[in-house]
Order: sequence, then structure tokens, then C-alpha cells
Amino acid sequence: MSAALFRRTKKTPEERVVTLIGKPGCHLCDDARQVVREVCEETGASWEEKDITRDEELYREYWEQIPVVLIDDEQHTFWRVDPARLRGALRA
Repeated sequence: MSAALFRRTKKTPEERVVTLIGKPGCHLCDDARQVVREVCEETGASWEEKDITRDEELYREYWEQIPVVLIDDEQHTFWRVDPARLRGALRA
């Protein structure tokens, strides 16, 4: 196998996807949404939101941690979203 297959290319923020997992009526989710929206607008990353009340698998995995933020399907943080940390992770 070629060594090139093992090289990881760094993604630009515009190639990253942030997923916010939460539920309606959650004040921490509302706070997280605002941070995620602002940081993604600033960095060019795209973002989506998923509702644990509509997905049993997400509910089982994250119900004690919401809001949860994933970057490219890997958990970044939960409960409180630090904008500087999220910004840095998107640029890493």
C-alpha cells in the first residue's frame, strides 16, 4: 500500500460539519444553538441540528448530556459550548 493512503489531509472549516444534538424546551440547547450558529457563520462551517426526541438511538446515547456538539460525527463537547474551543477545533 502507498504511504499516501495513510496521510490525512487537513479539512478546512468550510469542509467541516457541526451537529447540535438537543431537544425542544432545553435552555442549554438554545444557548448552544446560538454559539454554534455564530461560530459556523464566522468560520464557514456548515451545521445541522438533531432532536433526541425524534431519534431513539440519539436519545439512548446522549439523553444525559444534551446539548451535545459533534464535529464531523465525533463528539466535541456537551452541556456548554465554548466558542473559542469550537472555533479552534474547526480550524485544527
